[in-house]
Amino acid sequence: MILQVLAVGDVVAESGLVFLSRNLRRVKQEHGVHFTVVNGENAAGIGVLPGQVEEMFDAGADVVTLGNHTWGKMKITRYLDDCAYLLRPANFAQRLPGQGYGVFDGPMGLQIGVINLIGRVSMDPNVDNPFRRADQILGQLAGQADLFLVDFHAEATSEKLAMGWYLDGRVSAVWGTHTHVPTADTLIRPNGTGCVTDLGMTGPARSVLGMKHEQAVNRFLGGLPMRFEPAPGPCKLEGALFELDSETGACTRAEAVRFT
Repeated sequence: MILQVLAVGDVVAESGLVFLSRNLRRVKQEHGVHFTVVNGENAAGIGVLPGQVEEMFDAGADVVTLGNHTWGKMKITRYLDDCAYLLRPANFAQRLPGQGYGVFDGPMGLQIGVINLIGRVSMDPNVDNPFRRADQILGQLAGQADLFLVDFHAEATSEKLAMGWYLDGRVSAVWGTHTHVPTADTLIRPNGTGCVTDLGMTGPARSVLGMKHEQAVNRFLGGLPMRFEPAPGPCKLEGALFELDSETGACTRAEAVRFT
């Protein structure tokens, strides 16, 4: 079977969540999408609330992933243990709430493994090595999934590129999140893994990473510190489509997507 997987970039602010709710199902229908993973860690600006995660599922997300702002809204902690379809980075300390990976039902009885990891370069270094953690999870889940997908939430392009090479041929797709700017390098690695360094974001289009551009300029000019606010105006949805062969696990097509 040829499986169409849609990976959606970081949902930013309430306006990004509303845009996702209004457009995701249409996008999925237009592209014949079978399985969708949405990064939702910025839906509340910094962090996400349980109700917002439910809205993402209602919008058409099959799995929601998080990142460095997982703990931005502490109301999410109990929900992380209650909802198997919400993942936080797997290389966080194991005593923390929630899971960083899972195997989920896909079409035609397919089992789809999804892994959420966080980088260490220019991020919080107090996490396990994401490369070694990926090894552990893939070993643990061997034989339990037909395909594996990886959301690598990281700052450095070098770390995200390295992860794509490291997992080439071992997973079907690896995409980067966190930096909110889509990269023009969506491709298939030599051993069949679809990769992109960053998906981009879902939220205010006329902004700096979803926030008011005036506030970002003020910060870089050395102005008074202020709390960043979501930008007004039109929104966009950015991500990537991966066409996967369920028999081989290989990616046969990978392309960036953007909807306004």
